[in-house]
Amino acid sequence: MQHYLQHLEQTFKNYWGEPAVHTYNGECFTFAQSAAHIASLHLFFEKIGIHKGDHIALCAKNTARWAISFLAINTYGTVIVPILSDFTPPNITKLVNHSDSVILFTDSDHYEHLSASQMPNLRCIVNIEDFSLFFANDDILYAHSCRGQYFAERYPNGMQASDLKFPAGRMSDIAIINYTSGTSSDPKGVMLTYGNVSASIDYAHRHVNVYHTDHMVSMLPMAHIYGLVFEFLFPLTGGCEIYFLGRTPAPSLLLKAMQEVRPFMICTVPLVMEKIYRTSIKPVIRKPVMKFMLAIPGIRKLLYNKIRAKLDASFGGRVRHYIMGGAALNPEVDHCLKHIGLHYTVGYGMTEAAPLLAYVDWREYVQASCGRAVDCADVRIDSPDPANIVGEIQAKGDNICVGYYKNEAATAAAFTEDGFLHTGDLGLIDKRGNVFIKGRSKSMILSANGQNIYPEEIESLIASRRYVAENVVVDREGKLVALVYLNPDTLKRYEVTDEDLPRIADHLMKSVNRHLPDYSKIAKVELRSEPFEKTPKLSIKRFLYS
Repeated sequence: MQHYLQHLEQTFKNYWGEPAVHTYNGECFTFAQSAAHIASLHLFFEKIGIHKGDHIALCAKNTARWAISFLAINTYGTVIVPILSDFTPPNITKLVNHSDSVILFTDSDHYEHLSASQMPNLRCIVNIEDFSLFFANDDILYAHSCRGQYFAERYPNGMQASDLKFPAGRMSDIAIINYTSGTSSDPKGVMLTYGNVSASIDYAHRHVNVYHTDHMVSMLPMAHIYGLVFEFLFPLTGGCEIYFLGRTPAPSLLLKAMQEVRPFMICTVPLVMEKIYRTSIKPVIRKPVMKFMLAIPGIRKLLYNKIRAKLDASFGGRVRHYIMGGAALNPEVDHCLKHIGLHYTVGYGMTEAAPLLAYVDWREYVQASCGRAVDCADVRIDSPDPANIVGEIQAKGDNICVGYYKNEAATAAAFTEDGFLHTGDLGLIDKRGNVFIKGRSKSMILSANGQNIYPEEIESLIASRRYVAENVVVDREGKLVALVYLNPDTLKRYEVTDEDLPRIADHLMKSVNRHLPDYSKIAKVELRSEPFEKTPKLSIKRFLYS
């Protein structure tokens, strides 16, 4: 397994004068220009006494300069602390302090709401928009003003590809502290080593081909390991050009970017594909004429091919892989996408696994699964019969984190006595090694007669109904209650009035209960007027509604 910084260094040298990172509709930097900015920041760190192993935080919207800032911190040997730009200023302040960061890279939008005095460990705050300083003492201000002089002295003939060196430290050294939340009173900063990240990037290169001629649209939060590895570090080490969209774009802007960039891979969450299915595919295949034609075998294949081609074209026409993760894919959507032949797969992972625990190429993907265990980890089910009896998914391997920063209790609780990570997820593994998620152990409901109820399975049934946009099933005094947010566009299309809502709720409950055993039938449907609050990965914050 190659250290990913060695891989990155070689990629920079191979494609020195060619484009590397873009801000969509904004700045573009070649590998050479990126390397020069990285080298200049390294000299600044050196002059102000930043040491390898120090912690540097980065909190800003995704841009090409976010990428350069990350690489400058990461390749200097300092520990990078990426913080989600959607966190509130108090939470950002708390995580900067908890992580013991000595520098903060941010943008003007965030700095306006932050106070340096509330982050006493910081020696300076860097504006990633132009690498100027928002805050620093006089000595650091002077060193910063001399960056051009330092650079000219170090590289009198200008920086050449042969000058580039990304020191690859020990695989066991901490590279990233990735906070899974900004709101808890006891933050959990996942400590990921260079070895953890290298294992994930190495796995990706062995299972997903990426070429120098490829382009990538980066739309996931870079402060989360899923987007960081699969929309940035992995494709960049392959020489791929990356376009950062900044904040999550409106659908119209997203599709425009896809048409212009024409990415080779789409990384997303099931919620996005489910929304595309309900708005673009389902209305078409539900038309009476289409239902009739799809019943004819020869015509069915032709029509499905046309539907797939149209969907591919909307994403630029060059997508070889649609990869979904973060939650289970709705069975109805899964069934349809499989039938039309979309090149999609569903993976499974978590921050602590940097991020993958299971994945398989779309050609081998089994419906309702989330792929097979990655070969850089040993994944097991804590069950006497892993193929038939649900148990906790546990993992141990090169990609598994070493624990949580300054949180010994959480670290101790996270691992079994023989060193396997408790994922908190429940599942099965079949004879071919396919992993099937059956729910979160924390969300599992134990019925009065001792039956295990997995609310996610009921939620999938509810989500397949015409009017439903989102839903959560909770336990209320021993009874199952479905909290449901109806799709406002669908309600408008079918001219549904407020007087119709009780009837819809009653019909929804009865239609879903017909498919459920007695012990897991819904006792009540509560309609919500607003969407559910979600995590940065667009998973519903279930704990808020339990």
